[in-house]
Amino acid sequence: MNTKLTLRLDDILIGRAKKYARYKGKSISQIVGDYFNAIQDPPKKGQHTIGPITHQLRGCLRGAKITEEDYKKHLEKKFL
Repeated sequence: MNTKLTLRLDDILIGRAKKYARYKGKSISQIVGDYFNAIQDPPKKGQHTIGPITHQLRGCLRGAKITEEDYKKHLEKKFL
């Protein structure tokens, strides 16, 4: 079921939104709907949220013996 929603926004913001929607090949309603779908319920007390990439990487170094010295060597190699 689709329900109409009226938003009052600054003219400049509306212009940017229309340009972005045209670029993406979507309507402004679809863009707003995508954003609303991306909004999650606020975390419960004591619960922390992490991003999807961080979530995927969580635990990948478990058991690895990486020292501060290893990290320093990595940075020297990368930037020097």
